Amino acid sequence: MFDRLEDLLIRYEEIMSELGEPGCADDQVRFKRLMKEQSDLAPIVEAYGQYKKSKQDVDDSLEMLDAESDDDMREMLKEELADAKDRVEKLEEKLKILLLPKDPNDDKNVIVEIRAGAGGDEAALFAAEIYRMYVHYAEGRGWKVETMETDEIGIGGMKSVTFMITGQGAYSVMKYESGVHRVQRVPETESGGRIHTSTISVAVMPEAEEVDITIDEKDIRIDVMRASGNGGQCVNTTDSAVRLTHFPTGIVIYSQTEKSQLQNKAKAFALLRAKLYDMEQQKAHDAEAELRKSQIGTGDRSEKIRTYNFPQGRVTDHRIGLTLYKLDKVMNGDIQEIIDACIAADQAAKLVRMNDNA
Repeated sequence: MFDRLEDLLIRYEEIMSELGEPGCADDQVRFKRLMKEQSDLAPIVEAYGQYKKSKQDVDDSLEMLDAESDDDMREMLKEELADAKDRVEKLEEKLKILLLPKDPNDDKNVIVEIRAGAGGDEAALFAAEIYRMYVHYAEGRGWKVETMETDEIGIGGMKSVTFMITGQGAYSVMKYESGVHRVQRVPETESGGRIHTSTISVAVMPEAEEVDITIDEKDIRIDVMRASGNGGQCVNTTDSAVRLTHFPTGIVIYSQTEKSQLQNKAKAFALLRAKLYDMEQQKAHDAEAELRKSQIGTGDRSEKIRTYNFPQGRVTDHRIGLTLYKLDKVMNGDIQEIIDACIAADQAAKLVRMNDNA
């Protein structure tokens, strides 16, 4: 591990030297690549510097302890030695986590697709609530949320909703939300007061650039039409809606949220690229059994990952055995504690795997 850290330190110094060269910013492709690499290496280099300083503090304390005869001074040096050893141990664990292989999609924006499952109207109402939960969470982090597709029902629910979250590292956080979410509560329409169980599915896909996925024009049919549903005069009286049909996969994308046909077309293609890229990722995921072992849960979209129990005011994440009794706050977007716990569990599983393979 430490040989690798030394190599990364040398590479970091090379990057900083290159960035300091006159005219480096003139080549924007090279400049952006260097800045990205520098940003990725900076936390590792900083932690490694702290580690080396703490190791030196241990050696210095041991040396001074050997030479010191005063009892009070020896006690103080023993405390400093214990503190330095504790820092070394914690920094070593931190470095192991920082050196774990990084998901190449972690820095990407995400496209989230929520679909009502079992439970009829109650599932659609819950889908709308989970959508609002993610919107509040994203806005709390300063991320931008843009709706791409909606299929609403008259009572305020959503059969489905697709939206994009734009923000640094959005996928690294939101990827833990993929799976089946279950709600247990008494619906407003239930006269007998019985608790019903409904489900929704959440799919989190990294935004795919054109370099990630190439779409052959011959594989696409583009239809334009008048938008339906609620909207302003421009929306409902012009052919602004766009439907894409991808023949090889049968995927159909319908976009009508914008007034402009060009904007709807751009959104439709962005969603299609994300879906095709996600299909490729899922194929790779299914083919790599070892990778599945290092992930939280199975990574299967059909896996039940979380239960929201309204009568008891609790949320339980089944993958990590975490239960929180703050349902109201969670539904208002306070999901960071759950996500942090998922990240920690994922890192711990990967560390075990890395140590087993060492």
